Formats: sequence, structure tokens, C-alpha cells
Amino acid sequence: MKLSHKIPETPWRAKSTWSFRPRMVLPLVLGLALFGLGEGLLVQSQWGATPWTVFAQGVSRHTHWSLGWSTAVISLVVLLAWFPLRERPGIGTLANLVIIAYVLDLVSTNLAVPHVVWWKIIYVVGAVVAIGAGSALYLTTGLGPGPRDGLMTSLHRRFGVSVVYVRLTLEVSVLVIGWLMGGTVGVGTAFFAATIGFSIGASLRVMDLLVRRFSS
Repeated sequence: MKLSHKIPETPWRAKSTWSFRPRMVLPLVLGLALFGLGEGLLVQSQWGATPWTVFAQGVSRHTHWSLGWSTAVISLVVLLAWFPLRERPGIGTLANLVIIAYVLDLVSTNLAVPHVVWWKIIYVVGAVVAIGAGSALYLTTGLGPGPRDGLMTSLHRRFGVSVVYVRLTLEVSVLVIGWLMGGTVGVGTAFFAATIGFSIGASLRVMDLLVRRFSS
């Protein structure tokens, strides 16, 4: 499938990060819920997790908070770091903090851990597909970046460093710290890192085709 390299224009895209309309509810909530589902699937595969969730696992292990609460607290701390960097949150930023953490907690505490290899593979692949689709939906709302993405873009603007290097530094840093604190790093982590970009690109392409088809 041909990948999309830009966010398509959609009927539910906001004019500003605080201009919320009822038609934005479904893509915003569904997108973030899919993202949380994907995070939970990867955790329950026990083959690793995304870098920030590895960090959350480490925090959870030492604080005895649930994985969802640890994720929410980390997101809140990251969000507070926005202010000296003059980054402005939106409705989507706050929804990101709450919904992803809640769904991640729900999935990681209620979904069974598979003991058969092929089920683990389904979990890992399903995680990449869910996070890719969720990211595409969420991005098309234009309601503001998530706490981590906002930190990345604000550091990029403040210090003039490439977004690629900023993102890489942040992801590797939290991954290593989380691993040292007891978070799970494995083949699922590597698979996610290698394929998530393609999953988001494919999901944006599907989104663009669907919007064009139903708006014509």
C-alpha cells in the first residue's frame, strides 16, 4: 500500500486546538482509545513495550502505582515541562493524558497474558496496527499534540535541533531508564520501533481515501 506522508484534511479537523465540536468526539476518543489498546496489547504480550511505557513500567514497579496511573503521572510531568518551553496544550492534549492512561490500565489489568507464541505475535502485530490507526485518527482532529509529542516539538523549536534527533534522544533515554528500573524490553519493542512509522503512514492513507470517497 502507498503510504501517506501528510495528515489529510477531514470534516472534523479543528480550526484551533480549543475549537471543539461534537463531530470531533468520535475520532478523538476512538483514536486515543485505540492507542491505549495497542499499548496494552504490547504490554500483555510480555515481549516488550513502547519506550515511554517501559519507563512507566519502571515507575510502576518502584511506586506500586498501576501502569495507567504511572503513565498519567509521567504525562502530567512532561506537560508541566511545556510551560518554560512556551508550548501550548489543546483539548486533545488533555484527552491524550486521560484516555490513553485509562485504556492502558483497563487492558493491562483485564486482558489475559498469552502463553502460546502465535497469540503473542497477534498481540504485537495488533498493537502496531491499533497504535497506527489510533494515531492517524487522533492527528486528523488537530486538537493539539500529546504531552510527549509537544515536548519534542517545543525542544526542537527552542534549541534548533532536528526533530529526528530530539525524538531519538527522548525515546532512547526513557527506554534505557525504564529498563534499568525494571521495565520490559524485548522483541516487541524492536518490532514496534521498526514498523510504527509504516503503520501510521498506511492508516493516514486509508483515512485520506475514505474521506475522499464519502465526501465526493
